Amino acid sequence: MFGFLDVPVAGAYHLIHAFTGPLSTAPAIVLFTLCVRLLLHPLARSAARGERARAALMPEMQALRAKHGKDRERLAAELTKLQQKSGASLFTGCLPMLLQLPFFMVLYRLFTTPAIGGEPNSLLGATLLGTPLGAHGLAGGPLVFVIAAGLAVVAWVSIRLQNRGAAADVPGGKLLRLLPYGTVLATLVVPQAAGIYLLTTTAWTAAERALLRRGS
Repeated sequence: MFGFLDVPVAGAYHLIHAFTGPLSTAPAIVLFTLCVRLLLHPLARSAARGERARAALMPEMQALRAKHGKDRERLAAELTKLQQKSGASLFTGCLPMLLQLPFFMVLYRLFTTPAIGGEPNSLLGATLLGTPLGAHGLAGGPLVFVIAAGLAVVAWVSIRLQNRGAAADVPGGKLLRLLPYGTVLATLVVPQAAGIYLLTTTAWTAAERALLRRGS
């Protein structure tokens, strides 16, 4: 079903093995994640510019809410029209997250596949805090709770940062503010290696957003 991932999974397998020369597997996953986020950083800068553009539209958004607040369909249409007219798209900020999906899928498969390239997958024997990194959900023992707690803290910080922006004042903004907590639920079904990826990338996102706002 996911045969198209075989080549990138094999590449990631050898890459993580290269990282595990000086590092253990868990830090190698963190380093892999940081490399991915560094590649996507230009998109994050573009998303930050879009967020500032949306913030500049706040007075007009508030005027539209006052005028059409009782007609939610009309309000949503007018807000969308305002964004299109200004060129400030809400979903530009989602691009770094969407483009990470292929990397996440590769890492997920990397720690759920028993054999890679016709050889046993040695990464499945890697552990952290005595827990196999290929263990799923609650089978991850204490490690899953450590990762979930870290993700919950990062989600709380991310939502506070979003509250300072314009995300809550556009269609779907309230839902977008709650998305960070979805990563906490994900730890119940993904391998611990994928949980490490999620914790690293969401922490990067929160720090990156704070730094880009401070520099604006």
